[in-house]
Amino acid sequence: MRKICSGCRDGVDFEIPFTMAFQPIVDTMTGRPFAYEALIRGLGGEGAYSVLSQVNEANRYSFDQACRVKAIETAMAAGIMDGDARLSINFLPNAVYSPMACIQLTLRTAQAQGLPVDRLIFEFTENEEMGSPEHVASIIDSYKQIGFSVAIDDFGAGHSGLDRFMRFAPDEVKLDMELIRDIDTDPRRRAIVRGVVGMCAELDTLLIAEGIETAAEAATLRDLGVRYHQGYWYARPALEVLPEIRAQG
Repeated sequence: MRKICSGCRDGVDFEIPFTMAFQPIVDTMTGRPFAYEALIRGLGGEGAYSVLSQVNEANRYSFDQACRVKAIETAMAAGIMDGDARLSINFLPNAVYSPMACIQLTLRTAQAQGLPVDRLIFEFTENEEMGSPEHVASIIDSYKQIGFSVAIDDFGAGHSGLDRFMRFAPDEVKLDMELIRDIDTDPRRRAIVRGVVGMCAELDTLLIAEGIETAAEAATLRDLGVRYHQGYWYARPALEVLPEIRAQG
């Protein structure tokens, strides 16, 4: 218990060095960034696995805290306040022991850096089944009360399905890239995404398509009514800077 609370309080127990890359989530109606997602990288730009492979039960809590701090500090240094884009941070629901206690370091960091809380989005990144959906629901309720937005990542893959959408009522949903790949030539994928678009519109939930790699995928998603896009077609993640968005013809 003491170890967990210490990790939630200051995150100093996570001693593995890492930094952040950023990838824009593009509002296709304006061509401007709606948000930037913070993505874990090694100090030399190594992929996320170089860091994530070293996360275990002993350092999970301090890792989650350290990621939040690093994301905020790095985004602010990169100039995120120069525009109105939000900052999207991945978090591990099973690494939150007490929602209000474990969020204090994030709140102090945001305040110290001058980042308004309503500019923060927290994405679920837990790829394994959650042990306590009630606990996760309490996290989401607490975050919404503070003013954060909450997103379900990888929607349509693994455990990130309709049950989570129904139970947790997220502000945003990010379509899994497997639904996006070759959607321009696959009527089944188009039918599924069309259904999700209608569901999100009815429930006033913002829908984001991630993993877009081609002009044809982007055009098809726009035609289906998906306004917010993320993927290599628009910009690759950039280490410690906010990358430029590809001009759309």
